[in-house]
Amino acid sequence: MLGAFQNIAKIPELKRRILVTLMLLAVYRIGCHIPTPGIDTEALMTFFARYRGTIFGLFDMFSGGALERLSVFALGIMPYISASIIMELLKIVVPALEKLYKEGEAGQKKIKQYTRYGTVVLSAIQGLGISIGLESMGLEAGGTPVVLDPGWGFRLMTVLTLTSGTAFIMWLGEQITERGIGNGISLIIFAGIVARLPSAIINTTQLVKTGEIALVSMILIAVFMIGVVAFIVFMERGQRRIPVQYARRVVGRRMYGGQTTHLPLKVNSAGVIPPIFASSILMFPATVATFINIDWVRKATELLNPGALLHEILYVLFIIFFCYFYTAVTFNPVDVAENMKKYGGYIPGLRPGKSTSDHIERILARITLGGALYVSAVCVLPTILVQQFNVPFYFGGTALLIVVGVAMDTVGQIESHMLTRHYEGFMKKRIGGRIRR
Repeated sequence: MLGAFQNIAKIPELKRRILVTLMLLAVYRIGCHIPTPGIDTEALMTFFARYRGTIFGLFDMFSGGALERLSVFALGIMPYISASIIMELLKIVVPALEKLYKEGEAGQKKIKQYTRYGTVVLSAIQGLGISIGLESMGLEAGGTPVVLDPGWGFRLMTVLTLTSGTAFIMWLGEQITERGIGNGISLIIFAGIVARLPSAIINTTQLVKTGEIALVSMILIAVFMIGVVAFIVFMERGQRRIPVQYARRVVGRRMYGGQTTHLPLKVNSAGVIPPIFASSILMFPATVATFINIDWVRKATELLNPGALLHEILYVLFIIFFCYFYTAVTFNPVDVAENMKKYGGYIPGLRPGKSTSDHIERILARITLGGALYVSAVCVLPTILVQQFNVPFYFGGTALLIVVGVAMDTVGQIESHMLTRHYEGFMKKRIGGRIRR
């Protein structure tokens, strides 16, 4: 492992890409501390301290604390993710977009441009909603107003500031992907989550010192966390390989094909999208209840608080649903079977075409169920730990999946650069092989 890090310094291009990535991520973290004009920061942080279990807490986690401070990057990268998901859904219902998607690199650039426009529109809408919501915060009896000078001047300034911040983050992510190492958008989310790790460690240490958490319990929890991370790594690398045989073809005087390969189907094809969607849906009632002073509404939302039986059941059901839904949106067995048939490929024992697509769909449905149960288990376990051991379990299930997945992808890309230049990777082949996703 130490030799692998030493080899990084011997590859100028790889070293440059890593430095560029670190510098751009540093710019992002600096921007998370630049406040939006016209806000009483202390009053806003007091408000967030009371409503961490709402959808505000979820968005604040992905923005790395920028929403709690309402910095210029308060919206984070979530509008871009939402715009990307909307474009994926539109490709199904709009034939023109599907045709554009199949045109290759030129079509991909056009779709990416539409995604950028969608990001700006969503950011402006969300910025307007946040500005109006901020004007009503802190107006309860004895509260301190969050907005110093409410009105349309403040609203327009907030919309412009937050939209510009999201557009800049989107540009940073694209620059990291192009000039750095790893997926830029994923690394920005990764940086936002990990940025809170030092304060979480300090808070946990103080609880151990004061005796609120037993030292033995803390050690057991740490061992359990390591085990969960290892389990996530194992499952994220898991895939079902369907054997594919390509027939021989004669082109001119040369013969092509005849080789045997495989079609890899990931156990967790949907990634972290299902828990994000499920969390957003379940936190929405709690968010609405913060602005409604009706007894029955508050009692109803208590049933959906994290840790409640109804919350956990609905959480698992939503995750399973979105795992199947997102996999169906992003992976089309019919297109895979048609492309396979076009290039002379077939699955042994099956006829090309519909039989092949039906076979792939059956296998995908089975492994998606396993992936959905795995994601559900990882997302529910932190809640159980919080209840049983009364500890501030920093990494929730969604955050843990993001951190481990992005780390695996980034390390895998670094290793690929090293192997192409005949350097040894991070893992010796005799102890588990290369790091691949």
